[in-house]
Amino acid sequence: MTRCREETLESGKARKRVVIEGVKPEIDGGRFPIKRNVGDRLSVEADIVTDGHDVIAAQLLYRREPDAGWQAVSMQPLANDRWQGEFQVQELGRYRYALEAWVDRFRTWQRGLQKKVDAGQDVAVELLVGAGFIAEVQGRAPKAAARKLGEWAKILQGEGALGEKLAAALEPELTRLMGQYPDKRFITLYDRNLAIVVDPVQARYSTWYEMFPRSCAAVPGVHGTFKDCEARLPYIAGMGFDVLYLPPIHPIGVTNRKGKNNQPVAEPADVGSPWAIGAAAGGHKAVDPQLGTLEDFRHFVARAREVNLEVALDIAFQGSPDHPYVKEHPNWFRWRPDNTVQYAENPPKKYEDIYPFDFETEDWQELWEEFKNVVLFWIEQGVRIFRVDNPHTKPFHFWEWLISDIKKDYPDVFFLAEAFTRPKAMYRLAKLGFSQSYNYFAWRNTKWELTRYLTELTRTEVREYFRPNLWPNTPDILPEYLQFGGRPAFMIRLVLAATLGASYGIYGPCFELCVSQPREPGSEEYLNSEKFEIKHWDIQDPASLKDFIARVNRIRRENAALQCDWNLDFYPIDNEQLICYAKFSEDGANIILMVVNLDPHHTQGGWLELPLGELGLDPGQPYQVHDLLGEARFLWHGPRNYVELDPKVAPAYIFRLRRRVRTERDFDYYL
Repeated sequence: MTRCREETLESGKARKRVVIEGVKPEIDGGRFPIKRNVGDRLSVEADIVTDGHDVIAAQLLYRREPDAGWQAVSMQPLANDRWQGEFQVQELGRYRYALEAWVDRFRTWQRGLQKKVDAGQDVAVELLVGAGFIAEVQGRAPKAAARKLGEWAKILQGEGALGEKLAAALEPELTRLMGQYPDKRFITLYDRNLAIVVDPVQARYSTWYEMFPRSCAAVPGVHGTFKDCEARLPYIAGMGFDVLYLPPIHPIGVTNRKGKNNQPVAEPADVGSPWAIGAAAGGHKAVDPQLGTLEDFRHFVARAREVNLEVALDIAFQGSPDHPYVKEHPNWFRWRPDNTVQYAENPPKKYEDIYPFDFETEDWQELWEEFKNVVLFWIEQGVRIFRVDNPHTKPFHFWEWLISDIKKDYPDVFFLAEAFTRPKAMYRLAKLGFSQSYNYFAWRNTKWELTRYLTELTRTEVREYFRPNLWPNTPDILPEYLQFGGRPAFMIRLVLAATLGASYGIYGPCFELCVSQPREPGSEEYLNSEKFEIKHWDIQDPASLKDFIARVNRIRRENAALQCDWNLDFYPIDNEQLICYAKFSEDGANIILMVVNLDPHHTQGGWLELPLGELGLDPGQPYQVHDLLGEARFLWHGPRNYVELDPKVAPAYIFRLRRRVRTERDFDYYL
């Protein structure tokens, strides 16, 4: 006997006839968890097959860690040996799910019994066989169930009428009880326990606003404080944002401080880059004294929550030459032969004001623990959302360890990865635990680019672990489209970000004030970038897009279809400058149809084509499209309809589709 045969027989696999494979969702053979949010239903499918024609039973098992006991739901056959089951995740944290299946001898017997009855055959012996199956299960069932099973067995073995016996043999309650207590020796258990990370709903649906606290003072040229930021909260909340993201708020280094427009030499009054973290006043666990105190920050966080804003902080694991770590832990940095520390650089760019940490240091464990303590420190101050700067420049294993460890005790915390890097590196970070991710949306402008990219993010396996957060601009990125498209370009990109993605953000007030001048031609850097100087923004400028932004965000809040990424469908429209797509609520009651003019300079029109059947619309009846941006209402007929958009007036339609409903008094209205 070969070794393979010996292992099979010794392990008891020889009589386990069911095979489970092709499980979805499953990421990289179960190496990484999938992502869900509180209240979501997880649907699991698998190929489950056995030899012959016996009936199969299958269950989807799940439990929340660290609970030991599994809960089970029955899986149902779809077609071609494909099975499906689902359950709801109701708490934050990590869940496990698995599958088990077996040959259901009793249901196989029931099916054979029915066939023999239909064929007019004698089933006296078959009924005794069934009674034997019941007696076998009766022996391992609890008392109440065993008593019921015994009653059924007596009927099958008794002298009663055949009709009575057959009715008992095929009774659904008997089938259910028999399935509850299968012979565990012959159950096939899928060889992997798969994981789910359950995040707050805000990790799926959120609306971000980025703001530099030092630019919030009411007086031009004065350094802003947290108290000044509090005065700005009603303005931000009034636009409909629910996450306020602050770049680093720590003391800023003086050595090699950058001047305005990233000049290598700073003037005495220059404030430097917030990402050059660390000075005499402290490092990653301190706030810049010019912003205020830790108590001021905690008060600011509390005031933000009062207006339904959650404060997100930037985590940038790097230090200035003045960071206390440089003296306290010199071995955490990479030293060069000339006895200087290696500063950050990306030739030809140099960042002399920033020292990267050496994650290959012999003291890496101490370094990792300190960074974890940094995150815990800000959690203690009330922060629950972190935007992580350049995570792709730190080890993958570090992030997997850090995020997993943090979320064990704080499952409501989530992390946004600012990783504009190679696609597979971005996806790896998401698999390792980042709840949301920056992406390439800022550089996807044409209909073909947007359709292809958003389809990848929402209709492939990527969606199981990668949640995109769409940003049309950031302090580092002023895309060419915004540089030359004027005010309409900002409106177009806002509508696209806010309706293509369930989560999106803007860097303001640069965005609502349509700041579009680059540092030099061909650059994506802002001229007079806020990264290197204090700005004074006229947030009451009549030309501001704040009212338009508020309207778009209100539409997002009022329409469940816009609060998920997976429900995105693109539809044909016969003009390459127009893009048409729709989103649906889970129950199908809320349907939002978007038409966006991608050309910020010219009016564009075209014929769109809608799949009325998929939309639940009667092709023979008119239907109403209500433009939620402009409040116009149109009565459309059939699948093909004409639209036209002037970007200087309104570059987009956000339609809500309303079905025609007729009352008992023949009065029509649209729902």
